[in-house]
Amino acid sequence: MGNPLGGGVGSAGRWALARAVWCRGPSGVGQPGVGSLGGGGNFMATQALITGNGDQPRTLVVVFLRGAADGLALVPPLDDEHYHRARPRLAISRQEAVRLDGRFGLHPRLQPLAAAWEEGALAIVQACGTEDQTRSHFEAQDLMEHGGVVAGGWLGRFLRARPAPASGALACVAVGKALPECLLGAPAVTVMQSLEEFAIGGKTPAFRTQLEHLYAMERGQLGVAARDTFDALVRIDAMRATTYVAANGASYGRDEFSTGLSQIARLIKAGVGLEAASIDLPGWDSHFAQQGLIDSLAGRLATGLAAFRHDLGARMATTTVVVMTEFGRTVEENSAFGTDHGRGSAMMVLGGGVLGGRIHGEWRGLDPAGLEPRGVLDGYGDLPVWNNYRDVLAPVLRRHGADAAVLAAVFPQFALRPFNL
Repeated sequence: MGNPLGGGVGSAGRWALARAVWCRGPSGVGQPGVGSLGGGGNFMATQALITGNGDQPRTLVVVFLRGAADGLALVPPLDDEHYHRARPRLAISRQEAVRLDGRFGLHPRLQPLAAAWEEGALAIVQACGTEDQTRSHFEAQDLMEHGGVVAGGWLGRFLRARPAPASGALACVAVGKALPECLLGAPAVTVMQSLEEFAIGGKTPAFRTQLEHLYAMERGQLGVAARDTFDALVRIDAMRATTYVAANGASYGRDEFSTGLSQIARLIKAGVGLEAASIDLPGWDSHFAQQGLIDSLAGRLATGLAAFRHDLGARMATTTVVVMTEFGRTVEENSAFGTDHGRGSAMMVLGGGVLGGRIHGEWRGLDPAGLEPRGVLDGYGDLPVWNNYRDVLAPVLRRHGADAAVLAAVFPQFALRPFNL
């Protein structure tokens, strides 16, 4: 199909912008309307409209560690002898770890998060995951991001099910190249890698002006959505006009993860009504040479989160960051200096109102008798999922406005037992 805008901004232009701004109906099933705009073949990089409440005080940021992050490396049980026996070459030693309590520590590259722990702003749940037994990255990610075998994503259902759903510009952003499954069913989402990509018509302002005049005549939802889009563009134009300087001495890394977090912080501080954001840190599949891989990724994770926390300063009181992964790794290291697909991993919750400075949930240790068998006659099994990820997300969503009815809609057919965090 050719460029629908090639002939100007008449009915073709109207059709193209409608693709970008039109939202799904109330069923919440399927993907939000996605489209792209531009002139001369240079379509708008934004893949869907953001809508939101400009005065919304709370923001939820979901960080997904794709590839199955090793929770036993990130939050090692330092005083469990079985941990050191199962990983004679990969175990984090008591000397190098950042000690948390009498049982656990942090990977040394997570040192930048130690201050959040000590200040009670970081909570951790070990042996966490989903009840499903799959070891497939794709299946596990889909199930976790959907919140079970259910249509739409858990975060999308939350944004839609609340008594006062999003109503203004710039409420939900996915930083990356694709819409994450957790946001399926949201009233609307913007997918972008940077604020520089949020534009209509590239460097042709006349095209944008023509579209604004065209949609000024629209009535109903389409017209409101279009005007919200143009309002968002004005706000972002103002942000782009100045060089961003992180506050409070925050120092972001130069990698994509830190850059993405700085974009989210910038939107929060600009007061544009950002209610939810999603960002990935991929690459955690550590079958081979795990130490170097985890060292690098853990460093990027901690540097980005610590900078984000410092940058927001007092705004962290109304911001929550959830860090999650699809499943963990085997308790026992393999012959390639790595670990294979396992079951339980670790989740982290960072931000205001968090009952931090402690490890939440059930932990029974790594005695082989209490692990899940892997179909071998000897050796260690898998770390079971003693703590369901939904029970970690539920108190977070409650803090962001979810009541019992909303939680039932977000996680249907699951008996929640929310943690006190």
